[in-house]
Amino acid sequence: MKKIISLTLVAIMLVASVFCFAACRDKEDVVDYVKIKLTDEQYAYGVNKNDPALLATVNSVLAELKTTGELDKIVNKYFSGDKENIKTFDAGKEDTSKNQLVVATNTPFSPFEYKTGDKYCGIDIEIEIAALIAEEMGAELVIKDMNFDAVLTAVETGKADIVMAGLTVSEEREEQVTFSDTYYNASQVLIVKAGDTTFADCKTVADVEAKLNAMNKDTIIGYQNGTTGGLYVEGDADWGFAGFPVTAKGYDSAVSATQALVNGQIDFVMVDEGPAQIIVKSMNE
Repeated sequence: MKKIISLTLVAIMLVASVFCFAACRDKEDVVDYVKIKLTDEQYAYGVNKNDPALLATVNSVLAELKTTGELDKIVNKYFSGDKENIKTFDAGKEDTSKNQLVVATNTPFSPFEYKTGDKYCGIDIEIEIAALIAEEMGAELVIKDMNFDAVLTAVETGKADIVMAGLTVSEEREEQVTFSDTYYNASQVLIVKAGDTTFADCKTVADVEAKLNAMNKDTIIGYQNGTTGGLYVEGDADWGFAGFPVTAKGYDSAVSATQALVNGQIDFVMVDEGPAQIIVKSMNE
């Protein structure tokens, strides 16, 4: 994850630069991803430590969605491309005199949170779930879109009530927020150029990691700033990642990193599997 899936969702979930890129190229595939899950992660929401009532409400909503099967339906809707039934939301305007649920998120991170025009949508905003939590609270939903590496601090300092941004659970992050119950299992994967056979003979995580460990600083792997992908590549003792002897390069989004790959500026991209599937599909259409 984030330091913490033919899809038609691309029409509503990627930045304009992706559209321009897709419109100007032929129909041959330009990128692919290695179908080996390199990590085992769980997504949850991060709640302000001083708001146990909100945490209880979030967990109650998640429990109901899981029990009724609605959570699976929401997830499957966004991965299947059922755009006719996708809900969109205004960002809203923060007003401390009102009862509001202020959500810190980061777009684009399809299919979990993204924008279509000036409207927000996604699994979290993870939007549909956020809307349900706000409804349960009798509150107005307000969405604050910011860099991913700022979302935890925003909640920790009271500038937002909750992080809903494809956030991977970790002990390090739990120092800043209290995690809700988990709602999605995630993993890191590699995006490569179409036709790249570097990992073609790999069958296991160990096979991929052996290839990465045989590389050097001449190999550049991109990732979205603040995400698990960067920690996995660079190494992080708290997360249990040994890292690799490559050059890691951060970008504002996984889309930007993948465009750098296409442009020949980097060699691979490390990103969560769900967004990887969306990015690869959209860039190849």
